[in-house]
Amino acid sequence: MSKINLKGGEFLIKEQDAQSTFIPEEINEEQKMFREMTSDFLEKEVNHLRAKIDKQSENPDIIPQLMEKAAELGILGAALPEEYGGMSVDFNTESVLSEELGKSQSFSVALAAHMGIGTLPILYYGTTEQKKKYLPGLGNGQIKAAYCLTEPDSGSDALAAKSKAVLDGEEWVINGAKMWITNAGFADLFTVFAQVDGDKFTGFLVEKGTPGLSLGDEEVKLGIKGSSTRQVFFDDVRIPKDNLLGEIGKGHKIAFNVLNIGRYKLCAMVMGGSKKSIDIAINYANERHQFGVPISSFGAIQHKIAEMAIKTYATDSATYRVSGLITEKIAELVSEGKTKVEGKLIAAEEYSIECALLKILGSETLDYVVDEAVQIFGGTGYSEEFPVASMYRDARINRIFEGTNEINRMLSVGQLLKKAMKGELDLMGPAMKIQEELMEIPDFGDEGDGSALYEEKKAVRQAKKAILMAAGAAAQKYMMELEKQQEILMNLADMALDVFTAESTVLRTEKLIAQQGEEETAMQIAMTKCFVNDAMERTYLAGKHALAAFAKDDMLIMMHMGVKRFTKYPMTDTVSLRKQVARKLIAENKYCF
Repeated sequence: MSKINLKGGEFLIKEQDAQSTFIPEEINEEQKMFREMTSDFLEKEVNHLRAKIDKQSENPDIIPQLMEKAAELGILGAALPEEYGGMSVDFNTESVLSEELGKSQSFSVALAAHMGIGTLPILYYGTTEQKKKYLPGLGNGQIKAAYCLTEPDSGSDALAAKSKAVLDGEEWVINGAKMWITNAGFADLFTVFAQVDGDKFTGFLVEKGTPGLSLGDEEVKLGIKGSSTRQVFFDDVRIPKDNLLGEIGKGHKIAFNVLNIGRYKLCAMVMGGSKKSIDIAINYANERHQFGVPISSFGAIQHKIAEMAIKTYATDSATYRVSGLITEKIAELVSEGKTKVEGKLIAAEEYSIECALLKILGSETLDYVVDEAVQIFGGTGYSEEFPVASMYRDARINRIFEGTNEINRMLSVGQLLKKAMKGELDLMGPAMKIQEELMEIPDFGDEGDGSALYEEKKAVRQAKKAILMAAGAAAQKYMMELEKQQEILMNLADMALDVFTAESTVLRTEKLIAQQGEEETAMQIAMTKCFVNDAMERTYLAGKHALAAFAKDDMLIMMHMGVKRFTKYPMTDTVSLRKQVARKLIAENKYCF
């Protein structure tokens, strides 16, 4: 069967075939080897140092030294081209590595900043000379990188940066200040964004030790205490003319395209953190006895364990689905003559909508999981003696960096609408057909085809109509002013997020059923039914809120009936389904999906 690869955002108007969907159960032997190698490294070198790492001010050299050890195993240079000393692994392998590294809390933040926003700007936009000079050292750990974008007065509005760069003969002179800079305390190389001629947002490369470059004190943070976070100051910092990164005035391309990959990788990493948190919570629930029995035997605890796993299974499904799409897109572009680096950049931009949704999904899943892990631990979970306390604190940052979740919600819907306006996605055609469908009598004679996930597949198809109907009506009412209706955009994004995640979960489980049969996949089927049940309820609620904000009178009545109809799902005993899932997890004493 030929693969059906959806374009970015097309999930709303087209269906992806389960057999063409990449699922985590399909990682190959080489990828399993990378996973095991990374897991062994974290277990032997990193995890036992968690307390010391978190006291970063007392032990500032630990993370740089651990990064160099990771580099020896090829982790830092895994995705770099072989010509620069890298391993040139494919994108699915990067996903596996990211997931495993995400289990290491503060250390993973330092690694992600170095391997992602620290290295990718040079890989994507550097000159041949810049790549030769810096990429080998970034891959072997001899050069550590930081990324200087945020300023005291420009956070989400990054392009409003006030730092300035002026060309003076053969040198650029940079003045300004950056804040919240990860790895600043030990970085050898800084990617810095500044305005040229007042309004040309531009990237530059600044090396450690350059006169005029100075650092603030280490920030005292709520979480990720082991990562170095400082302000970086530029006082008449002179750098060679050749240290311009990319083109003058095109810094936004560097910033935004690197963030696409960063958002995806963040989701993959926090998913690894979710799985580790579940393992720790189940271990504790099995060991902790109250009233003469392990607390894992209590229904309330079983509900928590099951829901932690269900949300993580769904996140896992959506993440690797997108990983597969990006991997296939890169391969397609390479076959057309692009380099792998060019292909990766284009593919990440193609799926920027999905990357933004995943960033929200992963960070909010981890927040839920670690919160419930603390609750399962009870009072001991509030003690720094136990690992869930730091996991709880560390998780909170993920909803803020790589673009806040609010920004990503509005960005995802905004990009969908922009693609529609450019003619890249036909959203209005299907939206108009759905409005016509609202006038028709629903078909109540649907008895299904007997397959295990028939109702779930139908629910996802119908829920897409709810999104298209609401988004189409909002676009018709507000036109170009819709981007100012942030509350409506947030509701539409929540609908899209739940439907994309539900569809990804259904596709994964459907593929597993085809491979293993219904009996062997009973737990995955149960998790999928629970997730779709709840996703339909959330989609209905978000749709209702969106419609009530702009529709009136008969239009509101008709469209409310529509959103209710399109998010309908059969009454399901999710209590029993969750008990089945929880008992499996408790018996395995770990996350086992």
